[in-house]
Amino acid sequence: MGEKKPTAIALLSGGLDSALAAALTKRLGFGVVGVNFSTGFCTGQGRCDTVLAVGQALGIPVRLLDVDQEYLEVVKAPKFGYGSGMNPCLDCRIFMLKKAGELMEREGAEFVVTGEVLGQRPMSQHRRALDLVAAESGLGDRLVRPLSGRLLAATWPEKQGWVRREDWLDIQGRSRRRQLELARQWGIEDFSQPAGGCCILLEKSYAARLRDLFRQRGPQALTQEDFALLRHGRHFRLSPKAKLIVGRDETENAVLEGFSRGRLRLEFPDVPGPTALVEGPVGEEELVLAARIAARYADVPPGEETRVQVLGPEPRVLRVRPLPPDDPRLRELRVG
Repeated sequence: MGEKKPTAIALLSGGLDSALAAALTKRLGFGVVGVNFSTGFCTGQGRCDTVLAVGQALGIPVRLLDVDQEYLEVVKAPKFGYGSGMNPCLDCRIFMLKKAGELMEREGAEFVVTGEVLGQRPMSQHRRALDLVAAESGLGDRLVRPLSGRLLAATWPEKQGWVRREDWLDIQGRSRRRQLELARQWGIEDFSQPAGGCCILLEKSYAARLRDLFRQRGPQALTQEDFALLRHGRHFRLSPKAKLIVGRDETENAVLEGFSRGRLRLEFPDVPGPTALVEGPVGEEELVLAARIAARYADVPPGEETRVQVLGPEPRVLRVRPLPPDDPRLRELRVG
């Protein structure tokens, strides 16, 4: 009884459920090492700070691991498909748990802990999905969900006699009442609110842009830069091979300038206006249309033309009249 219990790897998202699962594991006497994976698709500000704050409050070390390059391949071709947006729910979970399993081996830990709750999320936390993820990740019974442990099959810690079944909790469903009460009891205050999991991949506008790019260029042709550019600006599909991206404010204009290599850049020398990028081959008619769309968002006096600088391999200047705000092409060509 006096022997020191082994160590667990706890996935920490910054949310309450994962913090509670790690806290309960530690309260049962196990060593705990937290881990958070950066996939490149999270939009929340201060996410890493929240995870580190959770680790500090629980008194556990936290590993922050960057997996964005590998995760792109999951998004491009998920074995189990997408959720409501372009979020590869099951494949994402399997990927992260495989990575957690690798960390488990490196750290000499015995099992992996998550904050999953039976029945909380329809796509990824029903019983069949939980069993599938455990099997596909290769963790099997070394994957422990302490918040619903009494409701699930026995796992490695139970089989080894390190815990009793009643040591786990029996939380299930979408209500968070019990979790919030436990947080009050255990003094857990630093956590983010639930945001549906995969952040930007769930956003309708981003998902629409990504589907459009998959259709036009194919998933495997896309680079990390392509995925990143989808976050910024207004996107217009000029043709199957060409697209216009128009900055929405000064910050986005500066960001788009950083993506201008290999793309045409449109600038407004005479009036305040957006930075705009044209990617893909365009003919004269499409280029003029792109300039007119971009000019719609510049401070051009009503009814007047303006100059648009086209910066690229062959710089030139166009004179165009902005598309009227009610021109149907603004809506028809807009992506997301």
